[in-house]
Amino acid sequence: MATYRGALPQLGGRLFLTDGGIETSMIALEGFELPEFAVFPLLGTEEGDAALRRYFRSYVEIARHWGAGLVLETATWRASAGWGEKLGFSPAGLQDVNLRAVKLLEEIREETRQAMTAAEKESTQLVISGCLGPLPVDDAAPAPSDHVPEAGDAAETCDAAEAYHRAQIETFAASAADMVGALTIDDAGEAVGIARAAERAGMPVAISFTVETDGRLATGQPLRAAIEQVEAATSAYPSYYMLNCAHPSHFEGALAEGGAWVERIKGLRANASRLSHAELDALPAPDPGDPQELGCEYARLKRRLPQLNVFGGCCGTDQRHLEHIAAACAPLFADGP
Repeated sequence: MATYRGALPQLGGRLFLTDGGIETSMIALEGFELPEFAVFPLLGTEEGDAALRRYFRSYVEIARHWGAGLVLETATWRASAGWGEKLGFSPAGLQDVNLRAVKLLEEIREETRQAMTAAEKESTQLVISGCLGPLPVDDAAPAPSDHVPEAGDAAETCDAAEAYHRAQIETFAASAADMVGALTIDDAGEAVGIARAAERAGMPVAISFTVETDGRLATGQPLRAAIEQVEAATSAYPSYYMLNCAHPSHFEGALAEGGAWVERIKGLRANASRLSHAELDALPAPDPGDPQELGCEYARLKRRLPQLNVFGGCCGTDQRHLEHIAAACAPLFADGP
């Protein structure tokens, strides 16, 4: 049973943390190989299940230490139809694995509550977010960056994305997930489709865009235009927006513009590395960057953008990075130490 679906506690402005880079953590720290960069198959093995529980519990402990809320994303970023087919999963198998991923976090939430004091239960609220990722590149077929989209193109993209993501979102709606989190989205049309599917299913949704080193989406669209497009096409349905899978130096300049669209961004899940996506893909191992420096960069952004209150990590980040992020940002909140 969902706990916070009617009123997401992170919308209140208190400090909330998330987990870090689950895929790179499973590779670098747990030694797993992840075909198609997919974590969800680990749910089907005893060893993988144990590793995922260790991973999520470690972030629960960080949140408890700092008296922060916590948003945990299910291990399902790749557990959608196109990716599932590549990995040999049937639609029924995908539905089962998405439900199993929510159940794992539900069990962690319950065991955490059992271990907490009454005061901790008030401060460390654990939100379960059903995680979904972008369409496979072959299915998405993004237009070249110099392509000027026509109205028909945009509508077709939105409709196709809504149809693609509907099954996974409806599975989360039938589970204990409190919300849906769409991560590493690099096409505004797909974001519109996700938001529409979430609204039809009655699920709160956070849209997290990723950008290239120039602060623009992979399509070449400016971040501002992408968020404004989603807002206009969905009557501002998303609960909030985030930025993930990019280093702060990649998007800080875009955020300097200011405006109502920036105020809708509440969360950051940055990469540890300053490298581009292409450069990261070419590395033999994840780049952990400088955890302390990353924490300082988050704090600098928080000072400039007071509405930011959901902080986590993406590629190359782990518990070390979240400790530094929490230590740097907690004092900037009125209820912080």
